Amino acid sequence: MAKLHIKKGDTVKVIAGESKGAEGVIRKVFPEKQRAIVEGNDIKKLSRHTKPNAANPDGGIIKEEAPIHISNLMLVDPKTGKATRVGRKLNEEGKKVRYAKKSGEVIS
Repeated sequence: MAKLHIKKGDTVKVIAGESKGAEGVIRKVFPEKQRAIVEGNDIKKLSRHTKPNAANPDGGIIKEEAPIHISNLMLVDPKTGKATRVGRKLNEEGKKVRYAKKSGEVIS
């Protein structure tokens, strides 16, 4: 399986689909399905119908973020704040790091 260009905690921009143009932070990544859950105000939400339980005594309909395919997400450059492609290179210690192709800035 190929390495993903995004990981948990990254700020991303949605470039296609119902939530196009929205920005948010990645909450969870599903590498086997090539999908990620992005947390943000303008991100598409799903309605889950739940029975009453200990965590939610009333039950009812809960809105939560829908998984988005990673091909529809682009990392936001930490320097410029715009969407950018991600590259990999070796740093001074010889460890592979991700970097923003637009600015050359290393992404933590």
